[in-house]
Amino acid sequence: MKRLLAVFMIIGALFLSAGPALANSLVATSPIAGSTLAAAPSVVTITAEVALMDVGNSITVTDPSGIRVDDGTLTVDGVSAVVGMRPITATGIYTVTYSLLADNDVPLAGKFTFNYSIPSVVVPSTPVPTTVVKSDGSNFRTNLLVVFSLLVSVGVLIALSRYARKLYKER
Repeated sequence: MKRLLAVFMIIGALFLSAGPALANSLVATSPIAGSTLAAAPSVVTITAEVALMDVGNSITVTDPSGIRVDDGTLTVDGVSAVVGMRPITATGIYTVTYSLLADNDVPLAGKFTFNYSIPSVVVPSTPVPTTVVKSDGSNFRTNLLVVFSLLVSVGVLIALSRYARKLYKER
């Protein structure tokens, strides 16, 4: 029983001593991982939890066809690593692959993607004039329909008024 307890204590001590070394993780990215952009980014920034080393880091950005579109200028400022971008013009999903070394020698490696969608340009169209056939508005069939509807409505009015008189006389 004492041996088992000693083994658990040694394993626990190993995990506790390795805890700070495993603390480096990704905090933020710019552009945000998985986002869709309408404007091309000029830089890609990766922020870690622990201060990064000045040497041994790499960030590469590739376009949808796998061609590298970053300019290779990597700058490390504390917990952030920034790589410059060439102008991008192709719509699609861009992949950012990174390997960053922290002061505690725990590498932070991974990749994320963002989508770049070229904004569509609306070209105003020139209005085309159309020929409008102007009519005087008098058509024999239309006039006949209007007169017939008027006569029917007068007939309905007379019938309803007679029916109303009959109902009031009976009361």
